[in-house]
Amino acid sequence: MRANLIAGLDIGTANTCAVIGEISGDLRRPGLTILGVGQARTGGLRGDMVTNIDEITESVRSSMKEAELMAGVSVDRVYAGIGGDHVRASNSMGVVAISEDEVTSDDVDRVHVVARAVALPPDREMIHAIPQEYRVDNQRGIKDPVGMAGVRLEAEVFLVTCQITGSANITKAVNRAGYRVQELVLEPLAGGHAVLTEDEKEVGVAMVEIGATTTDIAAYYEGKVQHVSILPFGGATLTADLVRGLSVPYAEATRAKEQYGMAFAQLVDPRETVEMPGPSPGQMRAVARELIAHIIEQRLDEMFGIVQQELEEQGVLDKLGAGIVLTGGTVAIPGIIELAQQIFASPVRLGVPAEGLGGLADSVRRPRFAVAAGLALWGADRFAETGRGASTLTSGVFTKLGTWLKEFF
Repeated sequence: MRANLIAGLDIGTANTCAVIGEISGDLRRPGLTILGVGQARTGGLRGDMVTNIDEITESVRSSMKEAELMAGVSVDRVYAGIGGDHVRASNSMGVVAISEDEVTSDDVDRVHVVARAVALPPDREMIHAIPQEYRVDNQRGIKDPVGMAGVRLEAEVFLVTCQITGSANITKAVNRAGYRVQELVLEPLAGGHAVLTEDEKEVGVAMVEIGATTTDIAAYYEGKVQHVSILPFGGATLTADLVRGLSVPYAEATRAKEQYGMAFAQLVDPRETVEMPGPSPGQMRAVARELIAHIIEQRLDEMFGIVQQELEEQGVLDKLGAGIVLTGGTVAIPGIIELAQQIFASPVRLGVPAEGLGGLADSVRRPRFAVAAGLALWGADRFAETGRGASTLTSGVFTKLGTWLKEFF
C-alpha cells in the first residue's frame, strides 16, 4: 500500500495537466517525489467557464489516467485549480481581545473567524482565507503570535471568493471522472507556490503566468501575497493575431506560433522564410519569419504593458526587488524573456517547478506544469498541517470500482 499520495489537477483552457506525487522528507518541511504526470487536450471550456461538462470530464479522466499509469498507483482525490475573471481577492482585518495574559490558539481561531466574517452575495463562496500576518498590541510582522503577551490581537487575512457555479462545475466534472476534489486552489497562488522561492517573496516578486486565454498575476512582498489578478488574454490572443496577419486558418496559425514563433523580432534573420498555405487549396507560399515575430512581439508588448500598468496601479511595481517570473505554456516562445526584460526594465527569469521536488521532477520542469505541480505541493503542505488530504492505493482502487459501476449502469 502506498500512503500519502497527492495529486494536482490543472484544468487549463488548452490543456489539462495532472501531477501525482508522494510526500517525502520531514513533515515540517515536506517535499514531493514526483511519480507520474499526464496531460490531455481540454474540451468543453470557453475562457474559464464550462460549456460542456462531458468534454471536461473526459479531459480530466484522460490526464489523470495517464499520470496514474506512469506512477503505477491510483488516487481517489485531487487538488484542483480554479481561475477566471469571476474570482475576487481582497485583504480583511480581524481584531479580538486576548482572553488570557498571552495569546492562545483559541485567540488565533477567534480572530480568524472575525476576519472571515464578510458579507458575500448569494451567488459567491469563499475558497481561501489565508493568514498574512498578525499584530499584537500594534506590533506588526508577526508570523505566529501564540505565547506572546498582550491585550489586543489583529490578523490580516487574504480572502478569495468565486462564483458558486464556477466551482460547482469543476467539482462535478472531477466527480464524474471518478475522483473527489480535496480542495479548490486559486491558480495564481498554486503557480507561485511552484516557481517562486521564499527569498523572492520576501524581497518582492511578481509571477506572471500566461495561459491560453488568461494571464494570472501574483505579486509578493515581505513574504506575503500583496496582489492577485486574472487578466482576460493569453496565448490564444497571439494565435488570433496570426490568423488575421497571415490570412491562415486557426490550426495553421497555431502551428506557426509553436514552430516558428519568436517574441523578439531582433533575434530573427530577416532573410529567413517559412512555408505557409496559400489562398488556393494545396498552394504554398513563402512567409518571412520576421513577419511572424513582429505580429507576436507587438501583441506581447501590449500584454506586458497591461501587466505593468496593473502592478503599478496596485502599488507593488516599485517593490519587486526580485523582478518578474514568467511561467505558463505561452512563455515557451523563444525570445520572450528578452522582450520582457526590455519592457519591465527589471530582472526577468523563466519559472519552472523545481524547489521541493524529487523523483521524476524533470517531467514537470516546464512552464506549462507550474500550476499542476504547485497544486500537488499545496496538497503536501496541507497534509503536513492537518494530516489529511492524501490518497492511499487502496482507497483509489475502490473509487475506480465505483466509477466503473457507474459507467455500466
